[in-house]
Amino acid sequence: MADNKTDGATDYRATLNLPDTPFPMRGDLPKREPGWVKEWNEEGLYQRLRDARHGAPKFILHDGPPYANGQIHMGHAVNKILKDMITKARQLEGFDALYVPGWDCHGLPIENAIEKKYGRNLSRDEMQAKSRAYATEQIAQQMADFQRLGVLGEWEHPYKTMDFANEAGEIRAFKRVIERGFVYRGLKPVYWCFDCGSSLAEFEIEYADKKSQTLDVAFKAHDPVKLAAAFGLPGLHKDAFAVIWTTTAWTIPANQAINLNPELDYALVDTERGLLVLAASLVEMCMNRYALDGKVLATVKGERLGGLEFEHPLYDVDAGFRRLSPVYLADYATADDGTGLVHSSPAYGVDDFNSCVAHGLSYDDILNPVQGNGSYAPDFPLFGGQNIWKAVPVIIQALRDAGRLLTTEVISHSYPHCWRHKTPVIYRAAAQWFIRMDEGEGVFTKDKAPQTLRQTALAAIEQTSFYPENGKARLHDMIANRPDWCISRQRSWGVPIPFFLHKDSGELHPRTMEILDQAAAIVEQGGIEAWSRVTTEEILGAADAPHYTKSTDILEVWFDSGSTFWHVLRGTHPNVHHETGPEADLYLEGHDQHRGWFHSSLLLASALEGRAPYRGLLTHGFTVDSQGRKMSKSLGNGIDPQEVNKKLGAEITRLWVAASDYSGDIAGDDKILARVVDAYRRIRNTLRFLLANTSDFDIRKDAVPLGELLEIDRYALSRAAQFQAEILAHYKVYEFHPVVAKLQVYCSEDLGAFYLDVLKDRLYTTAPGSLARRSAQTALWHITQAMLRWMAPFLSFTAEEAWKFCGDGQSIFVQTYSDLGTPDAALLARWTRIREIRDAVNKEIETVRTAGQVGSSLQANVTITAPADDHALLAALGDDLKFVLIASAVALAAGDALAIQVNPSSAAKCERCWHWREDVGHDSAHPGLCGRCTSNLYGAGEQRIVA
Repeated sequence: MADNKTDGATDYRATLNLPDTPFPMRGDLPKREPGWVKEWNEEGLYQRLRDARHGAPKFILHDGPPYANGQIHMGHAVNKILKDMITKARQLEGFDALYVPGWDCHGLPIENAIEKKYGRNLSRDEMQAKSRAYATEQIAQQMADFQRLGVLGEWEHPYKTMDFANEAGEIRAFKRVIERGFVYRGLKPVYWCFDCGSSLAEFEIEYADKKSQTLDVAFKAHDPVKLAAAFGLPGLHKDAFAVIWTTTAWTIPANQAINLNPELDYALVDTERGLLVLAASLVEMCMNRYALDGKVLATVKGERLGGLEFEHPLYDVDAGFRRLSPVYLADYATADDGTGLVHSSPAYGVDDFNSCVAHGLSYDDILNPVQGNGSYAPDFPLFGGQNIWKAVPVIIQALRDAGRLLTTEVISHSYPHCWRHKTPVIYRAAAQWFIRMDEGEGVFTKDKAPQTLRQTALAAIEQTSFYPENGKARLHDMIANRPDWCISRQRSWGVPIPFFLHKDSGELHPRTMEILDQAAAIVEQGGIEAWSRVTTEEILGAADAPHYTKSTDILEVWFDSGSTFWHVLRGTHPNVHHETGPEADLYLEGHDQHRGWFHSSLLLASALEGRAPYRGLLTHGFTVDSQGRKMSKSLGNGIDPQEVNKKLGAEITRLWVAASDYSGDIAGDDKILARVVDAYRRIRNTLRFLLANTSDFDIRKDAVPLGELLEIDRYALSRAAQFQAEILAHYKVYEFHPVVAKLQVYCSEDLGAFYLDVLKDRLYTTAPGSLARRSAQTALWHITQAMLRWMAPFLSFTAEEAWKFCGDGQSIFVQTYSDLGTPDAALLARWTRIREIRDAVNKEIETVRTAGQVGSSLQANVTITAPADDHALLAALGDDLKFVLIASAVALAAGDALAIQVNPSSAAKCERCWHWREDVGHDSAHPGLCGRCTSNLYGAGEQRIVA
């Protein structure tokens, strides 16, 4: 090595092996990431990964399809990044980790978007055509955004629920559910949204506070003699009334019965407003509410009052209400609040419906005046054509004028709302198609399932792994308590229910099962639009066509997304299935999908296959701001993934997701992201140091056999093996935030503060090809290789970038985790103690440095007094102990306890290695160098044994 002369002094800097690498210090992520995404797409990286894992065991994460409507938000980003990290971690583990992204394409939000743009008077054909075009545009936009986040997947062949093959497959799945005996048609109250103009599933309901008016309404006894006898009285001296309490004034006009609990005590109370029938335990409360004085004349059990008849409260107001309300006995009438008597409008409540039907009320006799748009039928007495919510004060006034309103007040209570429109919904009886949860007969049953759907689904939950565990109880409770699933919708943009109903009997055409196959074939060729254009005569023939009506109902969108496993895992993507069955290894979505996609997928798989479609369920929380508020446009507290990409880079979003405990809500804002940027820089700087110090190292020519490495290098690799085991254990159970936290500690403590700190002198000052330096580089090379694989699932862009400088020319994701061997427990224990002693020495050196006695640790002479075990441990390091402690000289002494003394060195400082040594100037030709530097530069080179 040549000397550089400057002003008569020798500059030894050029003689050092100073680190160098083209891997830049600055990531410039916003500028460079789009190029990497483009490169991955052009190179067909996803297919290369599949080719590399051909024949390997599969890992399948089935994508819960986001809705093809609107720009992605941070919640989407979190979800897709988590999926990407998991599949990449499994890919590196050696699995053929497949990921087919998907989209949910049918349904109301898209119809709403089309109606807003083109109006509400579109034909079915126009609505379908425009909806398909709109969904296609939305998918293209979302796909670009997901790829920009570094998500690898089968983007050239995603699944879409509107693909003809998927639409046809859904009809075939529907046919199979019918064959298994689960489908029936029934008139039942279902959740109904006036804004949707359609029924809703349980999954589509959320609860919010709503203001309602409570009403206490009097129903006059139609036969006072029978009422008196029921209470054991000889007669009644004034009019008597059954008093009901309700929060839904709009249902009063459709009242058809009154429900009492057979086991409750009911009192006949004499008041100035007449004789009132009330639950005995509520008499005092009711008298206070009505501002009346009351005297209880008699008390009987509710069962004595069954069959009595009372007049509708508007009986005398309009002939249309001249009907009687019989008393039905039902357990759901309680004395928890109100009056203990429940008015029953069977079209608008499940319990009311079940009670009335059980007591003999026929479907045809059930009053159902509320239309799908939220208004009473035009010919309905008194309130015809009025919106039910706006009619409430009109109804209250009519009851007041009739003398049947005892009191009314406004309350705020939890009420079901549509989760799309955020508007209140009602129960409304409608002829719908249902999937049955419990025993019963279905239509066209051919291969009846051995158990009920509820039993099968609950058993399937027991076979499923949950991450976190509490998801199991949540899903179990939902399945255990849910009603039958209403699967029909009254919309245009969706997979048809291809039924033909007899105009008189309402029965399905006897060839229904053949027609389902025919419909699937038509849809497979031309989509749902092709079925819409088919006429009844084309399917049924001229003889039957006049007698049947073609159903215009569609399958609800939860049937669409819930059945995607049926298509993707066994049909449209033939490679995406396990040899042992069609289940996915994992479904991963937000925790709200226990009532959504997890739920509908479980029910359909249980109906079709008798098992769950997944082996594991993972849930994540919502994105919130630093105050815990859910991110929303209205609050202006969101962080936009597109803006983060432009400002900081998608890599920062990825690291933020990885560093967050997703089992709860995920907090993010500008300050939190700034901390993530700092963490990224620390990891990148460590990586750059590793690459720079191995830039002249060729593993094929320069590697030192692992058994011949210096002891500290063997320790570093053993510690890396130990650390890798921890990392992979976390990845096994889909945990990322402990990995990020531990990786930062590993970079700063294990590497930065210890191993790399100790290593610098050996790397920089020993001869380039010496055993001492090559030993260090061998260890660094293995650590770099391992570290890039550890971080690749979440820091994908950075790992791939760095891999170009130290890899094999392929992608980092083609690799598998490094084989670092089994950690050497004895070596780890030995160096753990050495590091503890070193920390104590550093503390003492820092005290002396702060006092101004030394400029750096290399100026220090250290004396360590140590008990026998520690003395033997340190003595075994020989002269290399000073390199471990980064001191110029170290003396050991025996003692009972560990004690450390630090003194400034009186020797001269070597101009090249900066050690303070007595032999500086020993060579007159190089007066500024110490003995080991002259040996390393001009002689045989110093010998390192340990460090």
